[in-house]
Amino acid sequence: MKNNSIEKLDIIKVKENSSHAMMDEVSVEEPLEIKVRYGNDSEMKIKNLSVTMRTPGNDMELAAGFLFTEGIISELGQIKHIEHAKTDCSRNNENSIVVELVSGFTPELMNVDRNFYTTSSCGVCGKGSIESIRTVSSFQEMEKEELKIDLEVLYQLSEKLRVFQDNFSSTGGIHASGIFDLEANLLGLREDVGRHNALDKLIGYFLLENQLPLRNRILVLSGRASFELVQKAAMAGISFIAAIGAPSSLAIKLAKEFDVSLLGFLGKNRFNIYHQGANLTINNLS
Repeated sequence: MKNNSIEKLDIIKVKENSSHAMMDEVSVEEPLEIKVRYGNDSEMKIKNLSVTMRTPGNDMELAAGFLFTEGIISELGQIKHIEHAKTDCSRNNENSIVVELVSGFTPELMNVDRNFYTTSSCGVCGKGSIESIRTVSSFQEMEKEELKIDLEVLYQLSEKLRVFQDNFSSTGGIHASGIFDLEANLLGLREDVGRHNALDKLIGYFLLENQLPLRNRILVLSGRASFELVQKAAMAGISFIAAIGAPSSLAIKLAKEFDVSLLGFLGKNRFNIYHQGANLTINNLS
């Protein structure tokens, strides 16, 4: 089966004072237009929500996750079906997707105060203000489960995420988000050139499987932890985030606000704790 997320190209590799031609694999980046169709059966409206630069694949999960983490919908039952849009150009059909909502449901479109274009590297780009993305999670008032995890389990997570990153192994240029249980078993993983897209795909997967909230799970991020990734995680009921990279100051502030445990620089035998939630106990940590 063809992998649409990877493209093979001829390149010239240079090392020291010599060069040679070789074949390389790079991550594919293409725009995805996300639209929503809503209203009554007698009168349906279509609204363009966003164009995001993403790695092709799992587009329906991406669209569903985007609507959920942006607060446009709050549950799976509000989605009627998802399909690629019909356009005049057959090639563009793959890069345009429509989420049709159930008849009579009015989405919270005011929650999406963004420009029509967002970049793959920063989902926050295009937002009118930080306040416009401080969406209230439908799980925020739900009592958090007590999380007890062994220190050795945390030390396994970065390597386990890397092992399952198929596209990263080939290209070295893609982000991943993975959900693990408290024994370091991988439950789901998605990759994308955009870190926020990878997380939307992952949350979209669990939404479409009707498995939200992810209350006793660990979200592992292949790169840094940004404000928006913490916000999206909180929307999905996630209370534990471990990032292989660094968190931003605003991500830490939001983690404290939502009492989400946030680790950074996760690796073999090391990590930093930027916020430890009241529900988290790390066993064997002195």
